[in-house]
Amino acid sequence: MLTPQSRLQDFPSLATRTYLNTAAEGIPSPPVLEALAQYGRDKILGMDGRRLHEAQWHELRQRAARCYGLTPEEIACCSCTSEAMNLAAAALQLRPGDEVVVNDLDFPAGATPWMQPTCPATARVWRARQGALHSEDLIPLLGPRTRFVAASLVSFYNGFRLQVPALARVVQQHSPALLGVDVTQALGRVPLDLNGADLIVSSTHKWILGTHGGCLVGIPSQRASAWTAPMGGWFNLQDPFRADRFDSPAVSRPGAASFMVGMPAYGAVYAVNAALGYLETVGVTAIAAHADPLVRHFLTELQQLPVDVITPAETDALAGIVAFLHPQAERLHAALHAQDIHVMCHAGRLRVAIHGYNTAADVDRLLTALAGALAA
Repeated sequence: MLTPQSRLQDFPSLATRTYLNTAAEGIPSPPVLEALAQYGRDKILGMDGRRLHEAQWHELRQRAARCYGLTPEEIACCSCTSEAMNLAAAALQLRPGDEVVVNDLDFPAGATPWMQPTCPATARVWRARQGALHSEDLIPLLGPRTRFVAASLVSFYNGFRLQVPALARVVQQHSPALLGVDVTQALGRVPLDLNGADLIVSSTHKWILGTHGGCLVGIPSQRASAWTAPMGGWFNLQDPFRADRFDSPAVSRPGAASFMVGMPAYGAVYAVNAALGYLETVGVTAIAAHADPLVRHFLTELQQLPVDVITPAETDALAGIVAFLHPQAERLHAALHAQDIHVMCHAGRLRVAIHGYNTAADVDRLLTALAGALAA
């Protein structure tokens, strides 16, 4: 992933294209593809394959726990971050007068569950200034009625990176609120320090180079009672097949386990387990050391072009994403795509994502093509 030889071996599809769109879709490594094939071989065993599925799930929980700084018992898996945040909303059992804080750099999955007409709480918006979220703007939104603060460690919109321990201290000093952190745009790309987070979620098809169909949920055991989703199901229940199950209420298992209303999507479990295993062999610290200078170089050069850069330039606020606005973004995107250069374009915004399998040549090729398209 970090050398020309390993890149060609592990990501042969990148030999002939410039792929800078991992924030939307990661490119799986061979171990992930083999894991999917292994799932198929195990699945055709029928019920005899179940113990093999469970072994993969056990291993995935251990790996995810190491990523999150938790124990395997504090890890669960559901289908996606949208499901996880809706389960979180159910767990909080909000009432009129309660308040939730969201922010305008967040992905819809982190904000919209709290803004539905059926949500009794009031959603307050922490708004960014110059592409960054500032704690002094959050403090006035916090108070005794604040139940939850939702944030992404790295913004999907412009790549702004929060510092979770510092954010947690602000939330704890000014409210009784719980802090939920979406690490989808960080997991697998930057070393994590999630101290102070009460709920951690991540999709599995982006920077960890896995597949769709998974969301890694982490809930510290001391917060288990606060995050117990009162949902129907069976995998999430303490005793779903008890003799008197039709005569008394079902009781959810506490904490992360309550977010698994059905058994794990084992195909995704195999793939994500392999993806995290691959990243362990490479090392996220090594990925950051390789890719961060490419991000800084791209941002520096981009600031010389006639575009509106919306990613803050502060080093400690950078991750893998750089974004900018342009009134002819669609035309620029088409020009880049015609040269087999892949970035994201949405509503006038172009987003570039730089991972461990990207190179200085990728970045320079993008800059040259972008300058040409702007001059055309």
